[in-house]
Amino acid sequence: MAAVVAAAVADQPAGVAIGWRPEIAGYLAGLPGLGWTEVVAEALDPGDLPAALADLRRRGVAVVPHGVRLSLGGTDPVDPARVAHLAGCAEALAAPLVSEHIAFVRAGGVEAGHLLPLPRSREAVEVVVANVRRTQADLPVPLALEPIAALFDWPDDELTEAQFLTEILDRTGAALLLDIANVYANARNRAEQPSELLDALPLERIAYVHVAGGAEAGGVDGPAGRALYHDTHTDPTPPAVLDLVAQLSARREPPALLLERDGHYPAAAALTAELDAIADAAGHPRIT
Repeated sequence: MAAVVAAAVADQPAGVAIGWRPEIAGYLAGLPGLGWTEVVAEALDPGDLPAALADLRRRGVAVVPHGVRLSLGGTDPVDPARVAHLAGCAEALAAPLVSEHIAFVRAGGVEAGHLLPLPRSREAVEVVVANVRRTQADLPVPLALEPIAALFDWPDDELTEAQFLTEILDRTGAALLLDIANVYANARNRAEQPSELLDALPLERIAYVHVAGGAEAGGVDGPAGRALYHDTHTDPTPPAVLDLVAQLSARREPPALLLERDGHYPAAAALTAELDAIADAAGHPRIT
């Protein structure tokens, strides 16, 4: 298994980056130290890449396709056409790896439009492992799996989040895309300590890390009389998440970190300050 893990993460990204979106393509083009980025696979046509993204590739910037609709946790087998699209994106971008979520997004032919959490059961492990293996068989590059931010847990879970994730990674040989903002959101919404999850996760399996902002929802709907925290990707990265970046980097060699912004884009100076704060927390060189 160690050899499989090494192969899965051998060509991983490095340093700090920000996700490519059309709205901030000009900003990314002007980042002198940008070595890699990530793009939502479903937003791409592999045969007709956006000119700004193609320019980054010609500049030597690595691009990782990030899938959001495979539904690896769905009881139906993964759709071969969706896997083929992800594979096509990887080939068009000469990507070092691709990533997807441990979640389901459809059931009975109905699209939820959201990443939905799985029950942490042994039956769910079997479903995810089968779908991941089907996906890996048709991908030209390694696959990294991302645990999601969940606003609720299913009752009577058989496994902890760390046990659930580790078993899936061990049985598939996939790498880990750790979203440190999701670690914070899940721990906060469960009234738990995020550092305890970090201590239990297989951090040596990390290919890269997502960082993002969030906000409390209105009203009291979480444990201990607190408002639920939503992983919005439209708010600045909070200090508590930056502190987790520092904790993670103290536990292992600082991993590659990618800032996710998906709307309400601030001015370039604010984005730069956020990227610099992430780099400083991890001990990486600034890319700006």
